[in-house]
Amino acid sequence: MLSLDDFKPIKIEDKPLFDKHYKKYPQIHSDYVFTTLISWKEYANYHFTFLNDNLIIYSIINNKIRFRPPIGIFNKEVFDQVLNLAKKQDSDYPFGVIDLKTKEWMSKLYPKIEFKEHREYFDYVYLSEDLALLKGSSYAKIRNRLNKFKKNYAYSVENITDDNFKETQVFLKRWCLWKDCDSDPILENEKKAILYSISKFYDLNLKGIVIRIKDVIESISVFEGMNKDTALVHYEKGSPYFEGIYKAINQETAKLLQSKYKFINRESDMGIPGLRKAKTSYRPHHMIKVYHVDRHSLLN
Repeated sequence: MLSLDDFKPIKIEDKPLFDKHYKKYPQIHSDYVFTTLISWKEYANYHFTFLNDNLIIYSIINNKIRFRPPIGIFNKEVFDQVLNLAKKQDSDYPFGVIDLKTKEWMSKLYPKIEFKEHREYFDYVYLSEDLALLKGSSYAKIRNRLNKFKKNYAYSVENITDDNFKETQVFLKRWCLWKDCDSDPILENEKKAILYSISKFYDLNLKGIVIRIKDVIESISVFEGMNKDTALVHYEKGSPYFEGIYKAINQETAKLLQSKYKFINRESDMGIPGLRKAKTSYRPHHMIKVYHVDRHSLLN
């Protein structure tokens, strides 16, 4: 019978295990990508194990354990064991980040379970071509701001390489000073996640670009392939002194990715109003919805 003792903390050395498993079972939500898990490990303290070719993950946030659905071929026996463990936790929702396909499968086998939308964790997915070309009236305001930026600032675009890697790290530290990351819990943890992922940039097989203005890096974008038709943008950051720079880094990233990936996943908005407004303004092609199950529903 599955127990918490079967799990171990996620480590960078575990990437090949995840890569091998995800090759068989490609992921569609950003919260399952190994880079996300390992970069946010200090905040969420992710643990994992394998059972009958299913990958099982749980997080510990504020001393509360939350399980995720097993990743693999749907197997009721495995789900039963994970749900039994989840029932023993005192978290408000001990079972979550459930995608629509898993929800539908579970609903048939566990008809008493009630699922609740976890809106702040819905991923925004866009057509790469839409973000690269910004055609049509729905992108008029974005095009206007982008054109203003291009008119006001001469800039160049570079891939992140060994030649500019240290400069990229310096920029991120500058960005955290601008945003006063340490004064806000969300930004503080994002800062830790970003700096960790950059420190392991090559180990995680990440890629990225920078925008340089007057020979200084003023914006960066970091991304990776998520599945065969989708790229995942982990983060884009820009200097506060150049209006429209976020529009520029967004488009430049899409222009680079569109030849290989039909879609770009730009992660969730975490329930932040300004971020939700910005992500919505780019007209997502679709959302990756996720759900959670509260403890009361599991116990019924």
